[in-house]
Amino acid sequence: MRVLVTGGAGFIGSHTVASLIGAGHEPVVVDNLCNARRSVMARLAEITGTRLELCEADVRDAATMRAIARDGIDACIHFAALKAVGESVASPLAYYDNNVGGAIALIEALLEAGVGAFVFSSSATVYGDPETLPLTEEAAIGEAVNPYGWTKIMSERIILDAQRANPEWSVSLLRYFNPVGAHTSGLIGEDPRGTPSNLMPFVAKVADGELPQVSVFGGDYPTEDGTGVRDYVHVVDIAEGHVAALDAHAADPGAHVYNLGAGRGHSVLELIHAFEEASGRPVPYEVVGRRPGDVAATWADVTKAEERLGWRAGRGLAEMCADAWRWQQRSG
Repeated sequence: MRVLVTGGAGFIGSHTVASLIGAGHEPVVVDNLCNARRSVMARLAEITGTRLELCEADVRDAATMRAIARDGIDACIHFAALKAVGESVASPLAYYDNNVGGAIALIEALLEAGVGAFVFSSSATVYGDPETLPLTEEAAIGEAVNPYGWTKIMSERIILDAQRANPEWSVSLLRYFNPVGAHTSGLIGEDPRGTPSNLMPFVAKVADGELPQVSVFGGDYPTEDGTGVRDYVHVVDIAEGHVAALDAHAADPGAHVYNLGAGRGHSVLELIHAFEEASGRPVPYEVVGRRPGDVAATWADVTKAEERLGWRAGRGLAEMCADAWRWQQRSG
């Protein structure tokens, strides 16, 4: 299939592009480079042996999206979005405009062009503070604690409503948990601009001596070691999940929701100690107060993805840390 990948030069998008090529698909990469670098395209070519063109465009550019969608596109995987929680609180209108407005403009272009399949990059943030664990896809949508979370909830609603109005359109919403790690080549990985807001790249920079220590937000949660527990899942597993969801549409059209996670939780301190093992470096940390909106623990029930997509995360925490450290050494 010829697959439009919006945000395809970003962290998860670039790994998915590599997996799409490995599965025999032809990705068409669109990215405005606000959270990515053009050099990723050359690195993808080195990984895959396939020369890729980048269309530098914004998904809110309706005319450009219509032109691309009409150019033989069979399916779309939509990653393009702003994603920093703190920034979303400071600039909520920019997040609603980019994430929700961009989704609407893209969907209109896809439907007009008759693009049959759509896979949306959603997030476990839609569940809010979980009442029971592990989280299944049937769990109630929660109250988002920041504008970023609300943009995911709103976009999901828009996509499902559009699919009901256009039943020939096939959609999958992929709610993934905490993607970490990097491609085993060390050529692509998470490359945040400025100080990382996610835990793994921050830990990597502390191990590399670029940052002094990790602030562990909360040491008094009702967890085994008092620190927050999250479902960390390797980014390559996440990428393969997108390809599996795309491939499943032919046999199982309609609207689907899937969790993508490892199916188990690790605490912040577990991750820090695993990274010390992988890197052979100390990772100094300090336990500080909780952050508003953080939950004690969350992890996924991935039974549905396993049964319907034949997908399950196969890479453990040690491999996630080793690959992230390899990327840090090459990119730092």
